[in-house]
Amino acid sequence: MPADIIILGISILIAIGILLHHPSKTLGLPSLLIFMGVGLAFGNGEFGFVYDNLQLTSTIGTVALNTIVFVGGLNTPLKHIRFAWKEGGMLSSAGVIFTTIIFGFILNALLDFNLITCMLFAAVVSSTDAAAVFSILESKKLKLKHGTGTILEFESATNDPIALLMVIMLTDFIINSASGTPTAMSIATSLGQQIGVGAVIGLIMGKLSVWALNNIKLPEFGLIPVFILAAFAITVSSTEILGGNELIAVYIAGVIIGNYLKKGAEVSKHFFNGISWLAQSLMFIILGLQIFPQQLAPVFFASLLPAILLIVVARPLAVQLCYLPFRQANWRKRLFVSAIGLKGATPIVFALIPAAAGVEGSREMIHMVFFIVLISVIIQGAAIEPLANKLKLNVKPKKPPQ
Repeated sequence: MPADIIILGISILIAIGILLHHPSKTLGLPSLLIFMGVGLAFGNGEFGFVYDNLQLTSTIGTVALNTIVFVGGLNTPLKHIRFAWKEGGMLSSAGVIFTTIIFGFILNALLDFNLITCMLFAAVVSSTDAAAVFSILESKKLKLKHGTGTILEFESATNDPIALLMVIMLTDFIINSASGTPTAMSIATSLGQQIGVGAVIGLIMGKLSVWALNNIKLPEFGLIPVFILAAFAITVSSTEILGGNELIAVYIAGVIIGNYLKKGAEVSKHFFNGISWLAQSLMFIILGLQIFPQQLAPVFFASLLPAILLIVVARPLAVQLCYLPFRQANWRKRLFVSAIGLKGATPIVFALIPAAAGVEGSREMIHMVFFIVLISVIIQGAAIEPLANKLKLNVKPKKPPQ
């Protein structure tokens, strides 16, 4: 099919998804369901068009994810980081690891996959999704006590790098298992390189961008977001070349630019919020196009029990383990955070990595992950407001005086 026809078709799908966004927000549905639904409805042969390109889908998903995390960094105030970094940082690092281990053993008992493949599956769904969390908290107009919303947002914005590292390492291990089992030292070295290189490049690029924009007078304010976009692209490319984690790099660079830029900060945030929406809509629609409805039915019932056990066993256990050093934390907040671990498009993007690498059973994994995400959004998304009210965490808006 000619490229111009493909571009036209995807543009029409994005426009349809955007027009359906407001009704979905009114109903409290995350935008990912609308855009993926559009992709599912229009791209699997019903209209003479079939899309099936795992490599391209994985590339688009990775670029979109980098963009979303960068924009999340731009919009994260330092005061939120100072408040949430201890609890949120524990949840976004150790929480991902605990969830992977616990859910990996659960999957091993339920499915025919071997333990390493089950751990890979668990790593794919171990992180929460920033876009889903932000969307539902905003649509429900929730103001949560004890900084619960800030901690959930910080966790969801920062837990993707650890999950991605685990997915890549486990995929490499399965693909290269013939070359021998990696040692603890090699794993620690790889993790250290990914995190260290990503953090250093993010810090350098963020500082350089802020210094340049604050000290060099540009003739047009419109050039400032273009410069930041170029800095974002340099951060991603240089991090990949040097073997670092791109998500860590772009998040740190985004936080520095968003908090220390003196000129053109507002116009840049508006510009990148639009870019983030474009990235999200394109990613969700491409993911919807990549998933074939006729292949979902066979794994639907097989996905139900793992999804429920992830919500009621693996996530709560992992969160409670993370909160052991924070015994003074309010028990209602701990319970709420345990119950609300919203999944989104991120796990589906992560599931494409082993699929593109040719891991056995990865196609089936993508479809099971799709249902796990769907069940999480429906059940946990619907439970946020009633649970917050039940635990007396929701700050009710004050009624105006008569």
